Amino acid sequence: MKITRIFAHRVELPLREGNYKWSGGKSVTVFDSTIVGVETDTGVVGYGEVCPLGPFYLPAYAEGVRAGLRELGPHLLGFDPRELAKLNHRMDAALKGHPYVKSGIDIACWDILGQATGLPVCVLMGGRFGEQVRLYRAISQESPEAMAKKVAGYRAEGYTRFQLKVGGDPDTDIERIHAVRAMLLPGDRLVADANTGWTQHEAMRVVRAVRNVDVYIEQPCLTYEECLAVRRHTDHPFVLDENVDGLDMLLRAKADLAMDVVNLKISKLGGLTKIKQARDLCVSMGIAMTLEDSWGGDITTAAIAHLAHSTPEEFRFTSTDFNSYVTVSTAEGAPQRHNGFMRASDSSGLGIKPKMDVLGKPVVVVA
Repeated sequence: MKITRIFAHRVELPLREGNYKWSGGKSVTVFDSTIVGVETDTGVVGYGEVCPLGPFYLPAYAEGVRAGLRELGPHLLGFDPRELAKLNHRMDAALKGHPYVKSGIDIACWDILGQATGLPVCVLMGGRFGEQVRLYRAISQESPEAMAKKVAGYRAEGYTRFQLKVGGDPDTDIERIHAVRAMLLPGDRLVADANTGWTQHEAMRVVRAVRNVDVYIEQPCLTYEECLAVRRHTDHPFVLDENVDGLDMLLRAKADLAMDVVNLKISKLGGLTKIKQARDLCVSMGIAMTLEDSWGGDITTAAIAHLAHSTPEEFRFTSTDFNSYVTVSTAEGAPQRHNGFMRASDSSGLGIKPKMDVLGKPVVVVA
C-alpha cells in the first residue's frame, strides 16, 4: 500500500454559543478547520483534521496547515501509510518543527491502518478501556453570574467536569471561581484555566484567595518557571498545558513535580503517533491527563475519543467533544455526547465517513 495523493478541504465551524472567549481578550466566533485526506493505491482513504484555536493561542494558524501540506506532501508520496513510525520520521526530516501541520496526515494514516486491519484505532493504540469517556465542558469567559448560570445548565445535561476560562482581572476571576464552585456538587470537578493569562503575582493572589475552594489550577502564567513558582506556593491540584509541547518538557515537569495533571493536545504534539508516546510515558510515570486537541469538529472528536478510550481510566482525567460546540457536522459516525460521556466507534479506523457535500472542493491537492 502506498500514498498516491494528499488533499485538504477548508471548513468553517461556527460556534453554537456565538463566540468563545478566554484570557487576554481573545475570542473566536468561527473556527477555520482543515480536513486532511490521504489516498492510497488500493483505494483506501483516511482522514484527519487540524483546527488551531486562532493564530494567537499556540504557534499554529489555519492557513499554515494548508501551506505546510503543500510543502510536506510531495515528500510522502509513495510511502506506506501503515508504517507510522517510518512516516513520522520522514515528516520530521522533510519539515523541521510545525507539528500541527503533520498532525492531520498522521491521524489520516491511523485511519487507514484501522481500515486495512479491520480494527478501530483505539484497539490499535492499546485497547479499549471502559465503556465510555468522561467529558468536560469549557466555559467561555463572561461575568461570574453568567458563567455560573452556564455551568448549572451544562451540569443538567450530564457534565461533571468543567473548565472555567479565567486569566483576566484577578478579582473578577476570584468571583468566577467562587460563583461556579457554589453551583457544583462534591463529586464534580472544576478547573480554573488561565491559559497563561495571569502574571505571577496575580496568580499568587488568586490561589491564596481560593485556597479553601475545591478547584484545579491550570496554566496560570506564560512561562514554565512562573507556573512552577505558583505551583510551589499552593496545595491546589495543578495542571500544565501550553508549556508541555514535547517529551522533554514532560520529563522536566515530572522531575520538578510541577503538575498533577497534564493537558495533551493531538495537533500540538504532531498527531496520534506522537501523542501516544507522551500518553504512554504519562501512564508509566503515574500522571493523569486531559486528552484532547486545540479545537475541531467531527473528525477531531473521533480522534480524541479513540486516544482517550485507549488510555487506562485511572489516568484519564477528562476529554472533550468539540463537535457539540459547533453548528456544522463534517462526518457521519462521529462520537456523540450522551449524559456527559462519549464513546469511540467500534467500526474500523476512526469510524467516520466525511460529508463531501459539506467539505466541498479540496483547496490543497498533492499528487
